[in-house]
Amino acid sequence: MGTVRSTAVALAGSLLVCQGPATVLAQGGSPAPASLSRQSFVAAAVRRAGPSIVTIDTERTVTVRGGAPGLPAPLLNDPFFRQFFGLPQFMVPPSQRTERGQGSGFIVDANGLILTNAHVVDKTDKVIVGLQDGRRLEGTVVGLDPLTDLAVVRLSGAGPWPLAPLGNSDQLQVGDWAIAVGNPFGLDNTVTLGIISNLNRNASKLGITDKRLDLIQTDAAINPGNSGGPLLNADGEVIGINTLVRSGPGAGLGFAIPINRARDIASQLVSKGRASHPMIGVSLEPVQPAAGSDALSGIRVVAVVPGGPAAAAGLKPGDVIVAAAGQPVRQPGQLVAAVERTGVGNSLPLTLKRQGNELQIQVVPVDLSSLNRR
Repeated sequence: MGTVRSTAVALAGSLLVCQGPATVLAQGGSPAPASLSRQSFVAAAVRRAGPSIVTIDTERTVTVRGGAPGLPAPLLNDPFFRQFFGLPQFMVPPSQRTERGQGSGFIVDANGLILTNAHVVDKTDKVIVGLQDGRRLEGTVVGLDPLTDLAVVRLSGAGPWPLAPLGNSDQLQVGDWAIAVGNPFGLDNTVTLGIISNLNRNASKLGITDKRLDLIQTDAAINPGNSGGPLLNADGEVIGINTLVRSGPGAGLGFAIPINRARDIASQLVSKGRASHPMIGVSLEPVQPAAGSDALSGIRVVAVVPGGPAAAAGLKPGDVIVAAAGQPVRQPGQLVAAVERTGVGNSLPLTLKRQGNELQIQVVPVDLSSLNRR
């Protein structure tokens, strides 16, 4: 009891000094001098990763439709007006203009390879990379994958280059620290702090149907221009690539591509110039039984692509898939992840229920590009 009492007395009149995850008590109501000079864990994390983080400025030339000088668009689009005045005879020919964009990225390889978002560098004519030391160098797009919104850019010139320390996104937990770094609205080297709000957020559930991603959700502010920049953990390791922000109701939700997923895609882009996406050719929806019922839960097959792997394996609309590779599946994203892990050309065992009967089938994924050509 004496120890507890003396500790309680010592705490009286103390001042809390925040040093990131830790807290220091300074006696007598004033901070200890040593604590004033120490930086927070955020500063240490950004200092570790900072030299590898880059700005990406892009240019592209777009063709602008021609028009007639001094005439409003509604008149130009009115068929009667165009015919009456013989408008095609004095139409202004199409012109060209330069569009500029900006994003972020980070260097991941000694050969000057940068990871960023595909939408940052897609259809660009020129890519200029700004380094933390003030250098501005030309970049070349090595490859990009719109389905996962990832791209690899190669720096011109010789290194050595500062490399980003990469973490392990499979070890993340909800509530972990999250530090977003990038160039929102053209403001270089902006840092925001938050936590990991959730994991494995499926892009299709966010209304993003043209992407194949399970995302990290964070409340760290991610704004336009942050795209392609790193999401760091408390140790300054990259755990994700900032890619999306939700506005309107529920604003303040940012999303990032897990770094483990990004590394796999980047490796394919560097080696082959494109990424492979295994598919089995089905449309799915979750089965949601009423609470407390013994009804079947799994994912229902809504449609099957003719001639695809699922059709060849015998899957039919109405089938309910309950397990993939021996693991239960309750959401379409879980089956997609199982297909990704299986890869193109390998066999994936599925357990399904059809009209009360349990069936075991084997399906062999093919690359998405070959399925699209059918």
